[in-house]
Amino acid sequence: MPEILGLFPTPLMRVPGALPPALLSDLVAAYRRRASQVNDRSKRLSHTEIMSPEATPLLRSVSEAVLPHVTDFGTHLFGEQLNWQLKEAWVNVLETGGSQAMHNHANSFVSGVLYLAVTNPSSGTIFMKSPAGHDFVFTNLHPGAEVGEFNAAKFAITDPEPGDLVLFPSYLLHEVPVNHGPQRISLAFNAIPDRLNAWGYAIRFAGPAAPPRQP
Repeated sequence: MPEILGLFPTPLMRVPGALPPALLSDLVAAYRRRASQVNDRSKRLSHTEIMSPEATPLLRSVSEAVLPHVTDFGTHLFGEQLNWQLKEAWVNVLETGGSQAMHNHANSFVSGVLYLAVTNPSSGTIFMKSPAGHDFVFTNLHPGAEVGEFNAAKFAITDPEPGDLVLFPSYLLHEVPVNHGPQRISLAFNAIPDRLNAWGYAIRFAGPAAPPRQP
């Protein structure tokens, strides 16, 4: 019988309920108003400063909750259980009518999004194929064509619940379309392993120096 193989797929991990409700409420209360840095491309999107995951007890609790999932996800990327750390984190607040332009994350290997509040289906995270020329010059996209995993250009997460976590390779392009619902709040982060070893050529990574811990 003929067999279709999905060669070189891109992993994406979704973890329902990665954060408990009490921690979600505390995060929203602590960081919603600190998201005062207006995005360059959308005036209705703002961010907090980039924060060390060791900066406060709240962020340390986030790190403790997500690191086991990051470690598990990392085994799919690198074929080995490595020691991972969250490198940085920040909170995004997207108002009605705002959007986030297509981007990826530099200087990291695993990135994640934690949904902190109810997200309207219009503003679910959308992941995109790289436009680097790996597809045919011609496409066959029209109302009668069936879109599947081999010809789709985008994948949308449109129904995340508060506390859900999505992990993806940091190089993966993603965006948030126009939010037609109420305020959308999320926490994003980047993670790195302690080292990588390519047939004896090893490199070690160190996160930024942690600031003094706050009580």
